[in-house]
Amino acid sequence: MNDRDCLFCKIIQGSIPSGKIIEDDMTYAFHDISPQAPIHALVVPKEHVSNLSEAVDHNGMVEACMRTCTAVAELTGINQTGYRIVTNSGPDSCQSVPHLHFHVIGGALLSDRMG
Repeated sequence: MNDRDCLFCKIIQGSIPSGKIIEDDMTYAFHDISPQAPIHALVVPKEHVSNLSEAVDHNGMVEACMRTCTAVAELTGINQTGYRIVTNSGPDSCQSVPHLHFHVIGGALLSDRMG
């Protein structure tokens, strides 16, 4: 199920162009338009869920996203040197788009600060 007003649902449907990296039956990965590192990708489930708390009740959704995050790291070569996977869940985390998404970040030495 998709939310017709959701930015990421529109990207998944192809209504908004993206720099697709990989997709499968459950997930879609694309380059972030405002990268925070040389490699910065977003991995989203194709089914619309607002955040991580909602996703845990969806059969295999989080696991599928993690598999895609790992595939993105391999495809972009950052699996050799290291990468970070980040998700924000809810308004206090500054989640910018209310569709579950994981940031895969790498390609340079990252800050040891998490915030």
